[in-house]
Amino acid sequence: MKVHHSLADIGAIKNPVLTIGTFDGVHVGHQTIIKMLKEQAAKCDGETVLFTFHPHPRMVLYPESHGVELLQTQEEKLAKLERYGVDHVILYPFSKDFSRLTATEFVRDILVNQIGVKQVVIGYDHQFGKNREGNIDFLRELSLVYDFAVTEIGAQEINEVNVSSTKIRRAIAEGDIATANAYLGEPFPIEGVIVKGNGFGRGFGFPTANIDIQDDTKLVPADGVYHVKIFHKEEQYTALLSIGTNPTIDRNNKRTIEAYILDFDQAIYGEKIRLEVIEFLRPQITFDSIDGLIEKMKQDELEIRARLV
Repeated sequence: MKVHHSLADIGAIKNPVLTIGTFDGVHVGHQTIIKMLKEQAAKCDGETVLFTFHPHPRMVLYPESHGVELLQTQEEKLAKLERYGVDHVILYPFSKDFSRLTATEFVRDILVNQIGVKQVVIGYDHQFGKNREGNIDFLRELSLVYDFAVTEIGAQEINEVNVSSTKIRRAIAEGDIATANAYLGEPFPIEGVIVKGNGFGRGFGFPTANIDIQDDTKLVPADGVYHVKIFHKEEQYTALLSIGTNPTIDRNNKRTIEAYILDFDQAIYGEKIRLEVIEFLRPQITFDSIDGLIEKMKQDELEIRARLV
């Protein structure tokens, strides 16, 4: 898969079959679009093109109050798009100037003149251009002028999947990982760098790896304890993941992400790891004593070890 950060380096794409969108999460609805994109490209001996934006449009248009929480970092999104067989991803640099382009200017100047689009695959309700003036009917009119095809993803195809990035964000924020993973078509990912923590876990016999997610737009699941898989240097491990403020032992109310990795005893400070969140085990609990916390952590460990048998 080729990733283009501007149109200046795009070169020649063979019979581009293109779709447009943010594709946050690359969920099962997006996967339906990609499948159709690939089918249409195969019919015309073309290459698939996904036109998306970076940074997220709301971050540019509302820099002080955008409230953006994304299901994926850019790196995670690109990795998933590659797994699903997209040929080209255009990460168009979104700007206020770009937001002022009319629908006609966007189609004529970018899709036709710079990319050379041969076919656009788009949802029946997709809108684009200044003031969201462009839609499927407008695109069909322009296709007659600029000689490209339009394939509509109908309401039935979209509604059959009945998935949206908003629904997935809500599920993750509520700790409903089972629903989120079903909609994503795979476990929810988290990537971060291991940083030094307060050392409490090691003192209790449960050494934890403190994870710093370095993209502050990445959505973090609800507070609680989760069963996760950890990937580090091509090895896979099972772990308990604690998200929250550690109210039993730490009163500073700082939210942390800590993983107790089973059968693992390596110093990995500064190293990058990837997690897949498998299931929600329990909410965060404030215990009356440290002993109560330790006993519960032992039960949590036994619970996920039982799943490995």
